[in-house]
Amino acid sequence: MGRIGIVDFDVVDSSNLHRQIIHGTSWVGKPKIESARDRIREINPHCQVELHEVRFSSENALNIVAQYDLVADGTDNFPTRYLVNDACVLLDKPNVYGSIFRFEGQATVFNYQGGPNYRDLYPEPPPPGMVPSCAEGGVLGVLPGIIGTIQATEVIKIILGAPHTLSGRLLLFDAWTMKFRELKLRPNPERPVIEKLIDYEQFCGIPQAKAQAMAEQQAVPEITVQELKNLTDKISAGATDYLIVDVRNPNEWEIGRIPHAVLVPLPDIENGDGVERVRSLLEANNGTRKLVVHCKMGGRSAKALGILKQAGIEGLNVKGGITAWSEAIDPTIPKY
Repeated sequence: MGRIGIVDFDVVDSSNLHRQIIHGTSWVGKPKIESARDRIREINPHCQVELHEVRFSSENALNIVAQYDLVADGTDNFPTRYLVNDACVLLDKPNVYGSIFRFEGQATVFNYQGGPNYRDLYPEPPPPGMVPSCAEGGVLGVLPGIIGTIQATEVIKIILGAPHTLSGRLLLFDAWTMKFRELKLRPNPERPVIEKLIDYEQFCGIPQAKAQAMAEQQAVPEITVQELKNLTDKISAGATDYLIVDVRNPNEWEIGRIPHAVLVPLPDIENGDGVERVRSLLEANNGTRKLVVHCKMGGRSAKALGILKQAGIEGLNVKGGITAWSEAIDPTIPKY
């Protein structure tokens, strides 16, 4: 009898369905782990599926991982990846790793038969905000299935004690060019010795990044989506005294947009080109237009407004971004 443990505390969202095919529309709004359990039992009722409906943390990781022979890591953030790795190292459990971004994925096996672990690949986490999330950068819907299937293959090989696992090899897949590459991985004799689990959000600089984001948002005046709706109605009626700027990425723009918004991605504002574009758009109405900026949830737009302010351009930040707009004004815009 197979024994599987699932750790998750999220619920199924409609935006998950194109890439997390273990779920269906009937499970939207319900716990992911229950959906996954029921689907696994439909495929093989002899599997023993154990649910851990908790946030995987330094407080519970060792207790959970100790119950199983190996871990398949499908997490999507650096703090949890380091946590999974360190728990596996401390308990001497293989870690079958996979990650995805846009059109690219990678897979390997960590901490297996003396092979390298995650810290040999990434000794230090990247600065917060350096690597966009999947929500910001997007992901090809079939990619998680491809990388997940590779991980499942490695799990089976480890269980069987078969040779030729991905231990010591990082498999890179580019779905856009349909090419696989392979990099050699070796244990680094200078890597830090893992003696205990730590605060991984602190290790990855998350608290500082959150505090900075909150400070940026609090430093700029805000407008609610209800107030923004009044402005878009006036623009629809012919008013020209407001400019709505969307600083999300182009792929997010394609998912959905607020009426009359103009796309000026944050990276363009950061490199200066976007600043001049916003300035020219504001000056198009004899310099009397007022600026409103939004992103997905308000963080990037606050950062953009901080940069614009340094260039002498003031504006309002849309509280909650297009997510709040979707929830309160136009539910036809998908949440992602």
